[in-house]
Amino acid sequence: MAATTLSPAELERLLLEIGRQILEHGVLPGPGQAWACSDLSLRLCPDALGRVIEAGACRVGMAPGQSGDHRGLAGYIDHTLLKPDATLSQVDRLCREAAEHRFASVCVNGLHVRRCAQLLQGSGVAVCTVVGFPLGAMAPEVKAYEARRAIEDGACEVDMVLSIGALKSGEDRFAEEDIRAVAEVCHPLGAKLKVILETCLLSDDEKVRACLAAKAAGADFVKTSTGFSTGGATPADVALMRRTVGPVMGVKASGGVRDQKGAEALIAAGATRLGASASVAIVKGQTGAGSY
Repeated sequence: MAATTLSPAELERLLLEIGRQILEHGVLPGPGQAWACSDLSLRLCPDALGRVIEAGACRVGMAPGQSGDHRGLAGYIDHTLLKPDATLSQVDRLCREAAEHRFASVCVNGLHVRRCAQLLQGSGVAVCTVVGFPLGAMAPEVKAYEARRAIEDGACEVDMVLSIGALKSGEDRFAEEDIRAVAEVCHPLGAKLKVILETCLLSDDEKVRACLAAKAAGADFVKTSTGFSTGGATPADVALMRRTVGPVMGVKASGGVRDQKGAEALIAAGATRLGASASVAIVKGQTGAGSY
């Protein structure tokens, strides 16, 4: 069967499975030995990819030009519930909806990560959480600890809030180191890092500087908004972020994504991931309330 192409949201699901299989089959190098395999590769058809994800992989990585099964618009969406009054029954429903519609992930507060990881095990839906949320005004060490705990509980993706005040004060180096502190926790543990800029609070120059700081610090995505401030994602901001970070780094648009037309406009502007609480309405071609 010929290899096919992964959608942007599917591009993140393979590396952890490769590592798991290496460990499982005992092909680690012995003391003082180097890795013998330098070209481990997998050719994936849709069925094979599905089996890898169902086996428990929370990350898939592919070389440029490779592809796999598509989940359409749903595969771009982080199905989100971050309200402070979210109940356990609402979290459970979020997971059921995510599994049913095959969203890229659920995005929840850290308290709910372990529950979501258990409910979604084998579904192919990742668990994403937020760090330093929603203000970003915490010490880097606190954000790093929060990220580590969430990953240990089962998060595959971490959305951290930029140190917004530091950036606006011209302290770009601090903002970069704040991100790096979390990246250095996430990446060795196999998790992706997204940096929330809160674009509604930044000038265009500040948005560019924030993107450059995130890229320099090793983040995997830049993200527009928390959904809890004065504005959300716009195609203009997404396009600016895409121009700044280049074609490879991820761009997540979140905040105010309520319908299919708006979602598609953000993707056309350069978004590779969408954060939405109106996810079910979006994939059904309806308009949702869009409240996190």
